Amino acid sequence: MAIVDQDGQKRIATAIANAEVKTSGEIVAVIAANSSEYLYVPFMWAALVALLVPWPFIHFTWMTVQMIWLMQLAVFVALLVILMFRPIRYALVPAATKRLRAHRRGVEQFLAQNLHTTEGRTGVLLFVSVVERYAEVLADAGIHKKVSEAEWQSIVDKLTAAIGEGRAAEGFVAAIDAIGGKLALHFPPGSAEPVRLPNHLIVLE
Repeated sequence: MAIVDQDGQKRIATAIANAEVKTSGEIVAVIAANSSEYLYVPFMWAALVALLVPWPFIHFTWMTVQMIWLMQLAVFVALLVILMFRPIRYALVPAATKRLRAHRRGVEQFLAQNLHTTEGRTGVLLFVSVVERYAEVLADAGIHKKVSEAEWQSIVDKLTAAIGEGRAAEGFVAAIDAIGGKLALHFPPGSAEPVRLPNHLIVLE
């Protein structure tokens, strides 16, 4: 589920490099195809429906228990196969659950990319999870104290709008420029020990 092509990835890498020239902070950009497979969802729904199947047959027919059990099993298997289809599976997941999973994946990536190791605690992660339609800016303590949530949310809103319009690469570049501006304002070059982190867009399949 690639939303940024190779050319776009190069432009994003250039944007990160250009932004980091003006600051001692670090910016990492990550796109995840999804933050969870949600494999439990088809099993849960198939089981719930299958549990309801026997009741009308028990009360209103003379079918044998064995036959009713076989029908129940058939319904469970058929629903499981249908609901495993990715678009259906993802559509059944509550929005709040998707946001929670995506946020957790973003936090995991913040740690996995070593953004918490910067000397001045000035690491910033720009994270997008495609299936969940979720984007977030995660900033370490040093920069988080100086930039409000509203400022980060404004950057996220513009990025998601660009992605929705099919301009994901442009949205990432603009977001990185904006993040770089915040970092440069509060952490100019040389104000903290630089930590070499990836400048390229990290794509998680």
